[in-house]
Amino acid sequence: MHNSTKETYMSDSTNYTPPKVWTWDTESGGRFASINRPVSGATHEKELPVGEHPLQLYSLATPNGVKVTILLEELLALGKEDAEYDAYLINIGEGEQFGSGFVAANPNSKIPALVDCSTSPATRVFESGAIMVYLAEKYSAFLPTQASERAECMSWLFWQMGSAPFLGGGFGHFYAYAPDKLEYPINRYAMEVKRQLDVLDKNLSSKQFLCGDDYNISDMANYAWYGALVLHNIYDASEFLDVGSYSHVKRWAKEIEKRPAVQRGRRVNKVWGDEDRRVPERHSASDLD
Repeated sequence: MHNSTKETYMSDSTNYTPPKVWTWDTESGGRFASINRPVSGATHEKELPVGEHPLQLYSLATPNGVKVTILLEELLALGKEDAEYDAYLINIGEGEQFGSGFVAANPNSKIPALVDCSTSPATRVFESGAIMVYLAEKYSAFLPTQASERAECMSWLFWQMGSAPFLGGGFGHFYAYAPDKLEYPINRYAMEVKRQLDVLDKNLSSKQFLCGDDYNISDMANYAWYGALVLHNIYDASEFLDVGSYSHVKRWAKEIEKRPAVQRGRRVNKVWGDEDRRVPERHSASDLD
């Protein structure tokens, strides 16, 4: 499909009538039919590996995984030596998120999952936003302590957590992954993604970072999704969404991407793209040299 607003999509005006009770049709899931299912829990026994560092991360370099590895690399750059971590690859395309060990770390079977072995008993944390808050609080960094500034940071973090499903699970699915290109859902989610970009662009028109002069976890979280959208053409949708018109978002994303810790964090648990950018597992700083 060509990236053009003039693209003609297959009409979704069909005679489909929802059944009284929905049942799972494993043939209708498109690209991810083999791993999407309407039930939770493990499908097979597989324990998670455990490295030598206090923090054990199980992830993949999708936007939600990149949020956390960027934060970990930023913490290490600040000199927080006890933020050293082992990052193990969870290949979601192969269903590794349904192994018994991963499900124990994250009952929702989504990457990333973090296990903090420095506590007794070990602490599991799942949901990328929760992991970021946990780490920022643990190491007293990248999260304001003054009430109103903290509220602003948390608001933008939770905004991202609530908005990204419209970008990834909504727009990304129907535009890039669904077996048929349907006009209604593509239009619906494209409109919402552009509204989100406009929210960010207007806020950043008068601020260096989302909350003002200081870079924090809300910038890292939003950059992982919207920075990838405006700078790296995720879903091959840059032209379709006219991302170049959001100049303040692009300026902000470029500034963040210049940070060495961000560049390192983007490579962790990555298994696609240029060979020299792939670091499937990370166990020491030297893995990123």
